[in-house]
Amino acid sequence: MRSHAEHAAVVAELMLPLLEDLALRAPELIPIDDGALSGRVAAHDIAAALALPPFDNSQMDGYAVRTADFTGAPPFVLTVGPTAAAGDPPFMCPPGAACPVMTGAAVPFGADAVIPIEQADPPQFGRLHRPTGTPLPLAPPEETVAFAGAPSAGAFVREQGSDHRPGAPLLRAGTRLRPTSIGLLASAGVSTVPVRLRPRVLLLSTGDEVTAPGEPLGPGRIYDANAPMLAAALREAGADVTTRRVADHPEALRACIEAAGTHDLLVTSGGISAGAFEVVRDAFGGDSDAARSTGDISFTGIAMQPGGPQGAGSIVVDGRRLVTLCFPGNPVSSAISAELFLLPLLRAYAGAPAHGERSTAVLAHDADSPEHKHQVRRGRFLDDGTVALTPPSSHLLADLARAELLAHIPIGVAHLEAGSPIEIQRFDV
Repeated sequence: MRSHAEHAAVVAELMLPLLEDLALRAPELIPIDDGALSGRVAAHDIAAALALPPFDNSQMDGYAVRTADFTGAPPFVLTVGPTAAAGDPPFMCPPGAACPVMTGAAVPFGADAVIPIEQADPPQFGRLHRPTGTPLPLAPPEETVAFAGAPSAGAFVREQGSDHRPGAPLLRAGTRLRPTSIGLLASAGVSTVPVRLRPRVLLLSTGDEVTAPGEPLGPGRIYDANAPMLAAALREAGADVTTRRVADHPEALRACIEAAGTHDLLVTSGGISAGAFEVVRDAFGGDSDAARSTGDISFTGIAMQPGGPQGAGSIVVDGRRLVTLCFPGNPVSSAISAELFLLPLLRAYAGAPAHGERSTAVLAHDADSPEHKHQVRRGRFLDDGTVALTPPSSHLLADLARAELLAHIPIGVAHLEAGSPIEIQRFDV
């Protein structure tokens, strides 16, 4: 029987080559304005020839001046020159002039500082002359403006390239695209972004008893929680997911996979325990010729509660091997199996933290655990900062949905007293 760490290593050995191959394939190109871009991952380094900002611009509404004009004793009186508004092409600031400049406007050539309007006398703009052509002569010396002090060179000027130098990477390969990084790319004129391909997952929820939510519920049947729950978790981790529900018939299971099209990963829930009608095990882990020709999956128990039954390997579909992970059917077991073994790998590929923050907390009450198993309990934080655990049963989906954390009780520990330290990880799936 494997430990949960050993099984995680088996899953990683299967998944990492697949994810590395996906990262090397020709990327998907997504327009910068497409809402689907957020959360995707840059396929390679993205650079731009454009400097950011692309020109010297003003940080304030004020006057663009030449610091060389500030000689002698204050006050310093300059002639009001042409006005620079945002979007105007830059022009030459004549010697001895103070050119009104608005926030974000190009600083006129020759000017090397901006004085905020609040520091001018008068502290508001008068009649403005906004040039419309070139060459641009100095406006008639009808107005002047005075300043009590001399500015330092570069004051309130956003220098060209001060945010980003031309040719330097805007984003590195593997960076998750957030709204701010999308804004950075857009500011550099990037219109289309190459992103890594998403893993394509075929998710099969098995069992004669499972019924799609919304359909009539017959005797002895239950609504299927696993397909919607696992699909949501997989999508949140960056995968494209196709879901199917399959009855307990091996031939139907194989036919469903063959008819589903091309995928990178097969995930199943249910049908892998020691019962008489274990459809996944019968289809891919038995001694039949069909099982041997289509499946190379190891079904094993692992020393973990919940989630003891597990399967991992690959099957052949249309001549290509399809990585396959098989989770137990109880909803809590299935969700925790995904959280411990698969989702961290997908999140890392998608540029996200692999798992919730891990730390040590104080247990609010006594807790018992099977000594020969690694027990994973759900829990919540109490007002005093301690953690309270819910029962370990694998059908308690309501407890799982309310959980804020997973608590780990290692193999060899049968009992923990209230006040004991316990390893936890944040959990919001």
